[in-house]
Amino acid sequence: MPDSNEILNEIRNAGSTHDIIRRNYLGKLHEVTGRNIIIYYSGWTQRTPTQLKDAPISIESSDINRFMTVLHKLDHSKGLDLILHTPGGDPNAAESLVNYLRSLYKTDIRAFVPQQAMSAGTMIACACKEIYMGKHSNLGPIDPQVNGIAAHGVIEEFNRAQKEIIADRNKAIGWKTTLEKYPPGFLIHCEKAIALTNEMVAEWLCTGMFEDDTDAKEKSERIVGKLTNYKDLKSHARSLPPHLCKNYGLKICNLESNPVLQDAVLSVHHATIQTFDSTPAIKIVENHTGKAAIQIYQQNVIPQVIARPPVSPQQREPKKTTQQRNNRSKRR
Repeated sequence: MPDSNEILNEIRNAGSTHDIIRRNYLGKLHEVTGRNIIIYYSGWTQRTPTQLKDAPISIESSDINRFMTVLHKLDHSKGLDLILHTPGGDPNAAESLVNYLRSLYKTDIRAFVPQQAMSAGTMIACACKEIYMGKHSNLGPIDPQVNGIAAHGVIEEFNRAQKEIIADRNKAIGWKTTLEKYPPGFLIHCEKAIALTNEMVAEWLCTGMFEDDTDAKEKSERIVGKLTNYKDLKSHARSLPPHLCKNYGLKICNLESNPVLQDAVLSVHHATIQTFDSTPAIKIVENHTGKAAIQIYQQNVIPQVIARPPVSPQQREPKKTTQQRNNRSKRR
């Protein structure tokens, strides 16, 4: 029988009410699938742009430590279901995560996207053997961003400048100011970022989603071409619904086709979103046993000193004369 301190520790380890509810639904999802469950969630859709300033919402290199925490002591022979909700982030960090997950589960990894997995989140989903999406789910383009600028856009701008200057030398002066905003070597850096992204995702598709297909290379390159087509997609923030992803050639499984699984996945999703709505949590990596690495983020609020408005001469109390002060003393 536990003593008082042991019970207190048990309560603390259980976490907040939100943690208890969320972990309860994670356990129920595990009962449905019989597989390991990991959620990788960011609270980016629950915060305003001001609240997101400097918030660690993106995929980053430090995430590998969070995954190491929640994957420790799991039975890796049961495969992995990875539930993603992320705006994306560093492709190099995504590569590290994929390499780590595959070192434990090989290619027995399924991706679930209840709402959105954009950019590098889409890249991670492409490394899985299949992607489960609902009618409300979206992936995103994987064209790389360099210092927040679309790499394909930079190349397009340079190509356009070159074409116009060759046609009319007088336009060189106008283009000079535009192109000088880029640091030396930036164009080459963009070209290499595109090449690296294309190579990584094509290889993951070949060795995962299409590992048993004789035309895996052709399928993979076609899908990468669609997901990186800056000219057609027009925006890195473009939402790609399941039917479009399926048309691209990705193996998309409809959540609606399995109501029991759909209900279990969406319950986890809603419980996690509620956690972001009601707590300062900004990123959650958690498994079905309740082991979690939760990142808390609270903005530093700078107190404002409200100055009193100046008093105009007309509002000031008039100075009393010596006679008025003497009369007041006599009345006392």
